[in-house]
Amino acid sequence: MTLESYDGDVHTVPQSENSLPTATDSERERGGELFVPPLNFAMVDNGIFRSGFPEPVSFSFLQSLRLRSIIYLCPEPYPEVIREFAKSNGIQVFQFGIERCKEPFVNIPDEVIREALQVLLDTENHPVLIHCKSGKHRTGCLVGCVRKIQRWCLSSIFDEYQRFAASKARISDQRFMELFDISNLRHSPLSFSCSKRYTH
Repeated sequence: MTLESYDGDVHTVPQSENSLPTATDSERERGGELFVPPLNFAMVDNGIFRSGFPEPVSFSFLQSLRLRSIIYLCPEPYPEVIREFAKSNGIQVFQFGIERCKEPFVNIPDEVIREALQVLLDTENHPVLIHCKSGKHRTGCLVGCVRKIQRWCLSSIFDEYQRFAASKARISDQRFMELFDISNLRHSPLSFSCSKRYTH
């Protein structure tokens, strides 16, 4: 299911939402074009990255990843500038719209997460970027489910989630990850953990 066909919110140090870096004139003169990662960018695994919502300032950085796919977890339509960036770079966009929820009235859709996992675990879609709005809750839940498939212990899964969510960590998100059933996901836990390089 692609962005066009249906409707549906990568590892460096997580960045502050209010401090997206920009290049100064002197930096451009010294080193040419600078790569600016999106908010909360990190590497999840070989060929899998995560972030907050990408801005045009990060397009050169994203091009360097040679992405094949983007998993977009917000219900809102993609801005035209990002849609055009994806199209011009041969990137397929999969949209799985998860509404932005706050406790205590939270409803993380299990089936939508499973659909997103099917796309994410298919190495034909790698390299892939997962993102929502801030790269914290919806992205964190999907990555947490990947970690369960990889047989991470819950304390490590929660620790990773909290590093990105920080003071906005939600007990409901952690409960969802804890109770998420991976028994019917027929995928080797390490089948996408390898040293090969992904190219178009």
